[in-house]
Amino acid sequence: MLRIAIQAKGRLNEQSIDLLSEAGIGVAESKRKLISRADGFPMEVLYLRDDDIPQAVAMGVADLGIVGLNEVAEKNFPVERTMDLGFGSCRISLAVDRTADYNGLDYFRGKRVATSYPNILARFFAEKGIDAEIHTIEGSVEIAPAVGMSDAIFDIVSSGGTLISNGLVEVEKVFYSEAVLIANPELDEDKRRETAQLTFRFNSILESRGMKYVLMNLPQEKLDEAITILPGMRSPTVLPLAQEGWCSIHAVICESQLWERIERLKALGAEGILVLTLENMIR
Repeated sequence: MLRIAIQAKGRLNEQSIDLLSEAGIGVAESKRKLISRADGFPMEVLYLRDDDIPQAVAMGVADLGIVGLNEVAEKNFPVERTMDLGFGSCRISLAVDRTADYNGLDYFRGKRVATSYPNILARFFAEKGIDAEIHTIEGSVEIAPAVGMSDAIFDIVSSGGTLISNGLVEVEKVFYSEAVLIANPELDEDKRRETAQLTFRFNSILESRGMKYVLMNLPQEKLDEAITILPGMRSPTVLPLAQEGWCSIHAVICESQLWERIERLKALGAEGILVLTLENMIR
């Protein structure tokens, strides 16, 4: 049986539970629980702080973990990055006072920079040849310049609203992060097989996101032109209609291309167009 560690509370907790639910795996709420048994898959769920998950997986306390890539990079424990999960996107950036005369990375030479990610920042500064003082703090990093604790900060940015409200401006985007599935490198054969089953479910869910299933009727004489417009997992599915000279086409289209493709198909004479949401797509 696999044991997977997820964040005990916060945005990644909710999105991790949602992903497991879509994969047919029921998970109890984490309130006042450290560990619970999942339904629909041979798995236990361990609820931890996000920054403890990489260590728990590396030690074998958990076999798998869902955690931000930023925590994996910061802690640098020996874990396998099994797959990217497509949610929890953010970046870690350098920010300075909005009144500062910022003219490039040389600004940080000799400056004190507050952060909760000292290792990522130290590696970045070393690569760029910047000699700065890195001041590690926990909690509200963004207030450090205002209270005189630092000249700049290195912190997670999502919308940028928190920086603005604290009189800061983002000047260097350093590290891009999202939720990832990590694994202990020493999983035995049985657990690797179970992990493959889990990632198969996850992949089918992720591949269906942003995709639409489209059905339409089309004059048979326009079929060749329509096929050049429509994608498919191999090619569009074409079925004859009872009405002579007409056929039905089924295809999967990326949502970003949907309306442009539909407009072109309507110009060919397509009728009765149905657009359906995909739950899973299995290749």
